[in-house]
Amino acid sequence: METRKASILEGSKELTQEKAFQRFTSKNVLVGALLTILYLAAVIGLMKLRDDHVMLLVVLWIAYFAHPVSRKIFYGFVWILLYWLIYDSLRVYPNYVVNPVHVAEPYNLELAWFGIMEGGQLLTPNQYFANHQSTFMDVMCGAFYLSWVPVPFAFALYLYFRDKGMMLQFTFSFFLVNMLAIAIYYIYPAAPPWYVEMYGLDVEKFNIPGQAAGLLKFDEFVGLDIFKGMYEKNGNVFAAIPSMHSAFPILTTYFALKKKLYPAACFFFLTIIGIWLAAVYTYHHYFVDVLAGGLTAIATILIVEGLLKTRARQWYTNYKKLLL
Repeated sequence: METRKASILEGSKELTQEKAFQRFTSKNVLVGALLTILYLAAVIGLMKLRDDHVMLLVVLWIAYFAHPVSRKIFYGFVWILLYWLIYDSLRVYPNYVVNPVHVAEPYNLELAWFGIMEGGQLLTPNQYFANHQSTFMDVMCGAFYLSWVPVPFAFALYLYFRDKGMMLQFTFSFFLVNMLAIAIYYIYPAAPPWYVEMYGLDVEKFNIPGQAAGLLKFDEFVGLDIFKGMYEKNGNVFAAIPSMHSAFPILTTYFALKKKLYPAACFFFLTIIGIWLAAVYTYHHYFVDVLAGGLTAIATILIVEGLLKTRARQWYTNYKKLLL
């Protein structure tokens, strides 16, 4: 009986919220249109309009205006949206014009810390894996690498329906870990292993598109230009340290444990192993980069948990009301 009453009250609450939902007002339409025009003007003027820019705008307009629930999800994902906008804008003023790109140093550090002796020659793990490739590894590593954004997104969406406060903590952590990484990208621009493989340690060729590197073998296996298309659009080539591919699964694992979702945490832990291995196997990162990504994720967790013990918690509490 109590369960039925609770269900009726919940349904009544949702109905009341939906009735109160104002889809179009002169204010939100005007603000939305103005922001859209400013964004398009900035993209066209400073970069180049791509299909993903248009798709982003379409998704955002639908999310904000379609339904009261979709608008609340929009508020929860704002931090991820903000990260994407900032990351995409880095191509306007790339890090290699701010500080020298480190090419040889990460390579030599990798050899010193993780070098593997084979045939009388000291190899980086990337070079070692290049001598021991298989179709199974190509496909497995490609699949793990594809999961690096969809899995955190799906987890954030799950948290919205289960624990909106936890979702907000998670999406803010996602934003913060990337902001820390971007700061490091500009302080210490670092070339990925595929750059060394293509150009060597001494060539200074920086205004280049991204490369899918070892992930092209996954594309060949599935018969689609998934990674090729993705990396050719990447305007941040010298952002190898820290590896954000390696940081995201640590965040998902931590918040799954915090929420006591132990089966999910086990799955996310497997993605840590898989993505870290894939990053090195496919020539996208050194183990040094991977460890730096892991440390950045841990630093983010400590900062967020620390902020929740300060006055910032009141701001978090107020913001959470937008999702309720």
